[in-house]
Amino acid sequence: MTITHPRPTEPTLRVERERVPGACPECGESELRRYPVLAEDGWCDVVKCGHCLHSVSRERGPRLGPIRLLSDLV
Repeated sequence: MTITHPRPTEPTLRVERERVPGACPECGESELRRYPVLAEDGWCDVVKCGHCLHSVSRERGPRLGPIRLLSDLV
Protein backbone atom coordinates (compact mmCIF):
# COMPACT_ATOMS: atom_id res chain seq x y z
CA MET A 1 0.00 0.00 0.00
CA THR A 2 1.45 3.36 -1.01
CA ILE A 3 0.30 6.59 0.57
CA THR A 4 1.11 9.80 -1.22
CA HIS A 5 0.41 13.36 -0.23
CA PRO A 6 0.00 16.26 -2.63
CA ARG A 7 2.85 18.76 -2.87
CA PRO A 8 2.16 21.87 -0.74
CA THR A 9 1.12 24.92 -2.73
CA GLU A 10 2.56 27.42 -0.22
CA PRO A 11 6.25 28.27 -0.76
CA THR A 12 6.96 28.46 3.00
CA LEU A 13 5.60 27.10 6.27
CA ARG A 14 3.80 29.54 8.52
CA VAL A 15 2.70 29.39 12.15
CA GLU A 16 -0.29 31.37 13.33
CA ARG A 17 0.83 33.78 16.07
CA GLU A 18 -1.97 34.59 18.51
CA ARG A 19 -2.03 38.18 19.83
CA VAL A 20 -1.64 38.46 23.61
CA PRO A 21 -2.71 41.56 25.58
CA GLY A 22 -0.03 43.45 27.46
CA ALA A 23 3.27 45.22 26.90
CA CYS A 24 6.78 43.84 26.56
CA PRO A 25 8.75 44.30 29.81
CA GLU A 26 11.94 44.86 27.77
CA CYS A 27 10.98 47.46 25.14
CA GLY A 28 7.44 48.53 26.18
CA GLU A 29 5.79 47.71 22.82
CA SER A 30 2.38 45.98 22.81
CA GLU A 31 3.35 43.39 20.20
CA LEU A 32 3.11 40.21 22.31
CA ARG A 33 2.34 36.97 20.45
CA ARG A 34 1.86 33.33 21.55
CA TYR A 35 3.01 30.47 19.31
CA PRO A 36 4.66 27.01 19.43
CA VAL A 37 8.40 26.58 18.86
CA LEU A 38 10.62 23.52 18.58
CA ALA A 39 13.56 23.91 20.97
CA GLU A 40 16.42 21.64 21.99
CA ASP A 41 14.29 20.12 24.77
CA GLY A 42 11.15 19.59 22.63
CA TRP A 43 8.05 21.65 21.80
CA CYS A 44 7.31 24.76 23.86
CA ASP A 45 4.52 27.32 23.85
CA VAL A 46 6.12 30.76 24.05
CA VAL A 47 5.01 34.36 24.37
CA LYS A 48 7.46 36.70 22.65
CA CYS A 49 7.57 40.34 21.71
CA GLY A 50 7.20 40.82 17.95
CA HIS A 51 9.27 44.00 18.10
CA CYS A 52 12.42 42.97 20.04
CA LEU A 53 11.89 39.15 20.28
CA HIS A 54 12.17 39.20 24.09
CA SER A 55 10.78 35.95 25.61
CA VAL A 56 8.05 36.82 28.09
CA SER A 57 7.10 33.22 28.93
CA ARG A 58 7.94 29.67 27.90
CA GLU A 59 5.95 26.57 28.87
CA ARG A 60 6.35 22.93 27.97
CA GLY A 61 4.15 22.15 24.96
CA PRO A 62 2.60 18.93 23.65
CA ARG A 63 5.02 16.06 22.94
CA LEU A 64 4.55 16.28 19.19
CA GLY A 65 3.80 19.97 18.90
CA PRO A 66 0.89 20.69 16.57
CA ILE A 67 0.18 16.95 16.07
CA ARG A 68 -2.52 15.83 18.49
CA LEU A 69 -2.74 12.12 19.38
CA LEU A 70 -5.97 10.52 20.56
CA SER A 71 -4.10 9.29 23.65
CA ASP A 72 -3.34 12.93 24.59
CA LEU A 73 -7.08 13.67 24.72
CA VAL A 74 -7.87 10.90 27.22
